[in-house]
Amino acid sequence: EVQLQASGGGLVQAGGSLRLSCATAGFTFDDYAIAWFRQAPGKEREELACASSSDTTYSNSVEGRFTTSRDSAKNAVYLEIDSLKPEDTAVYRCRARTPDLTTYWAQGTQVTVSS
Repeated sequence: EVQLQASGGGLVQAGGSLRLSCATAGFTFDDYAIAWFRQAPGKEREELACASSSDTTYSNSVEGRFTTSRDSAKNAVYLEIDSLKPEDTAVYRCRARTPDLTTYWAQGTQVTVSS
């Protein structure tokens, strides 16, 4: 059974940091690119970063404050967010996708940044 679980969200003050985790199971981890998305109330879903076994890319809007990393030993991917801003408040989700577009989504984890 394929499982993706995003966790690590919470309420933080502006300027703080968070590390979100995406735990995976049930598929060959290295075959999948894991991407992070967020969706704020009333806004469209936004892709933040994507890490495959060979490459990592970031959205232009978040590069510099967001860092994603993979741990193949734990079948997990992380998203560290530094210098949090109130506008980072959103539900954050991870997605696993193969080159043939087989896709799995995790449920979201809420990040709320207070000013």
